[in-house]
Amino acid sequence: MTLSAMGVIPIVRGVKIIKQSYKQLERYQVKTADLSYGRMTYVDQGSGETLLALHGIFGGYDQGYELGVNCGFPGRVIAPSRFGYLGSDVSGQGTPKEQARALVELLDYSGVDKTFVIGGSAGGTHAIRLALDFPERVKGVILYSSRMPLPKRPTKPMQYKYMGPPKFICNDIAMYLLSPVVAMMTSTPLHSVMSILPIEKRKAGAYIDSVISNPDMAKNFDDYRIESLTVPVLIFSAMDDRLIKFTDVEKVIRRFPNKVFVPFENGGHLIVGHDVEIHNTVNEFIARYR
Repeated sequence: MTLSAMGVIPIVRGVKIIKQSYKQLERYQVKTADLSYGRMTYVDQGSGETLLALHGIFGGYDQGYELGVNCGFPGRVIAPSRFGYLGSDVSGQGTPKEQARALVELLDYSGVDKTFVIGGSAGGTHAIRLALDFPERVKGVILYSSRMPLPKRPTKPMQYKYMGPPKFICNDIAMYLLSPVVAMMTSTPLHSVMSILPIEKRKAGAYIDSVISNPDMAKNFDDYRIESLTVPVLIFSAMDDRLIKFTDVEKVIRRFPNKVFVPFENGGHLIVGHDVEIHNTVNEFIARYR
């Protein structure tokens, strides 16, 4: 086999897998809400107590829904695609405050008065923002390997300009070819990295997360009055998470007034291998604050 053929084969295989990833999105029963600023795509399944599931970077309604189901939530899961993801429009600059207002519109649209909220990874910023701005709509917050506020005001907030993946990886072929490296660097299973394909339908949202949402808690530190949170918070974090450093989580825990902190020695960013403990803890949390 020639060197040129060896280079072509992975790309051909990658194109096939990327096409399959578009088909995978069709597995979900996707709805579209027409809100004041435009469209928001979302999945809404189940009945009873409600969980608003907010996905991380390179996510969408698919990642949000899987997060809600896999954490063991025993009711209705509403999983929106945040701004720029999988067909969702953007209001204003796409700030967490603007996204929180849009999420409240979605709750109104869906006939939900008050809900539990889970934020995974980059979605944690939006879960926190929603609880701060609209506490009357939130029963409790679950932060799952979540981006966290800083323990104290940064001396150089403008150093937080871009907090996201390298721009060269924000396309389908690059993500496919580099997926083993991404999996290793992020302590994430390879199949989970592959599940964020297709990138093309997510990269607008990933850019907003990288330049607007992820730096927001540092740049606007005083707007995140964590000590004033009136809703209970459940926090899951793994010590070997390479994306959200466990030591950083430990430093900021004290700022949350009403929290349950559940640390794990291993499991990586997705906290793999701890389903039973997570399910039991989530169900106890829901039963207590429903």
